[in-house]
Amino acid sequence: MKITYYGHASFIVEINNKKLLFDPFISINPLASHIDISSIKTDYILISHGHRDHILNTLEIAKANNATIISNPEISNWFINKGYKNTCPLNTGGKHLFDFGIVKLTNAIHSSVLPDGTNGGNPGGFYIETGDSAFYFAGDTALSMDMKLIGNNKKIIFAFLPIGDTYTMGIDDAIIASDFIKCNTIIGMHYDTFPDIIINKKEAIDKFSASGKKLILMNIGKEIIIN
Repeated sequence: MKITYYGHASFIVEINNKKLLFDPFISINPLASHIDISSIKTDYILISHGHRDHILNTLEIAKANNATIISNPEISNWFINKGYKNTCPLNTGGKHLFDFGIVKLTNAIHSSVLPDGTNGGNPGGFYIETGDSAFYFAGDTALSMDMKLIGNNKKIIFAFLPIGDTYTMGIDDAIIASDFIKCNTIIGMHYDTFPDIIINKKEAIDKFSASGKKLILMNIGKEIIIN
């Protein structure tokens, strides 16, 4: 799978010739200011929760691509009320078969309020299966025993985990989370964007390595391939 990073928790994952964009917060992210929003092409946009730093550029990118927005019912309805009807609501534990594979909305421990103060519903993450492969996008979350249930599914080849601490779990809890989900290849997210989530990258990578795991910290705008 090809993965492109747009900063914070924003990634595109390409699966079976389809592009999945997660949590687009790009245009006012000071670390991603060089990214041209109009250049982003995607078929689906997956929104983990309603906070501005995960939802900001959703509508403009969705309209430009006629992309399907996948999120919880409250966020889906928020976009419908804004006139954008191409949504697929999922609630926690529910799954749906798409043309690229299966998406299941997983539990996340966080908060969720939309930018205008509207209730953003329950925060979540995404477990995605395609063929013999699976990956996990945790969203903003604390460490949770529920992650052990995710690890009991099909083998997860990589996972996106928040590591910035303060608002989500930090490095040490992310290492435990990787044990729970039985995944040794972790792509870090939700770090360095704001002063209170800046991490020591070398220390983070070394801690994961000492635990027998690989932490990937991507450069914004760059791509990697994971098979």
